[in-house]
Amino acid sequence: MSDPSLSCPFCHPDGAVLSNDLAHARYDRHPVTPGHLLIIPNRHVASYFETSDAEKLALLSLLDEAYALLEREYRPDGYNVGINIGAAAGQSIPHVHLHLIPRYTGDVAAPRGGVRGVIPTRQSY
Repeated sequence: MSDPSLSCPFCHPDGAVLSNDLAHARYDRHPVTPGHLLIIPNRHVASYFETSDAEKLALLSLLDEAYALLEREYRPDGYNVGINIGAAAGQSIPHVHLHLIPRYTGDVAAPRGGVRGVIPTRQSY
């Protein structure tokens, strides 16, 4: 059986703009908005719920650093933070990663409901 980390695009911190001992952050190659960052554990693990406590802390620490970077460089009007876990939730790469998506006034017509928009008929309430 081959090692899945050999072909995983997230197992190597290429292009990292931030890092710590257990995780790294880099810009998304297919950004939703300008500044869209991914925060990724260095260890190949599919689900956030399979990460160690130390990895969770490392990810959250980088999330805060990524926020500060985006505040300096992009000055967005808001943020969405999301994690897709499993194919049914839209996970396309089986290596956990947090999305930090800067939001800008007017980037969508009706932003109310935010991440609830993953199921469009449930976004507005």
